[in-house]
Amino acid sequence: MAVLQQELTLGEAADQLARALPGHRVEILQGRLTVTPPPDGSHALSLTKLGRAFDRAGLVEAGYEYVQGVGLWLPTLPEDFAIPDFSVVDPDFRDAHVTKNYYAPNVFRMVVEVTSSNWSDDLGPKVECYAQAGLPVYLIADRKHDEVLLYQDPTDGKYPDPTRYKRGQTVPVPESVGVTLDLSVDTLLDGDG
Repeated sequence: MAVLQQELTLGEAADQLARALPGHRVEILQGRLTVTPPPDGSHALSLTKLGRAFDRAGLVEAGYEYVQGVGLWLPTLPEDFAIPDFSVVDPDFRDAHVTKNYYAPNVFRMVVEVTSSNWSDDLGPKVECYAQAGLPVYLIADRKHDEVLLYQDPTDGKYPDPTRYKRGQTVPVPESVGVTLDLSVDTLLDGDG
């Protein structure tokens, strides 16, 4: 019996993996397929509390929205995309639809990643991809190294060195995001507080 084999594009392989692994996050970063398992409770709680903080700061009243797990089209390579944990976006972000469930980077004001088992992707390829996409603010709650990193204002496709925050400190959300807000490092790392 002959078996027909079809070579899949990277995008097709990502689609198949996403269907086969419900709850997992499938992304293509710099031409590399990555799969992250569902978040743990502390990770999820950090994002919930982050949303509440932006609500209290009046993000919607300031004319913006926040979303979780929305696809971000990356201009680095033709099939590249990421799915940030949390994003602050323009209110009309849906008008910037590129393909599938991915939106153009120009409508993202800030992206946040809370590290999981794929922490090296958040600290490496995503820093490069997000800078090349021109994302003004990238915040990483780096649970592996117990700190929060704030990247902002990329120039020529690169972020300057990040500002690092330790436990007990607060992270000031840059004015470019649209609200005045200080975020607790401990809450970002643990979901507590």
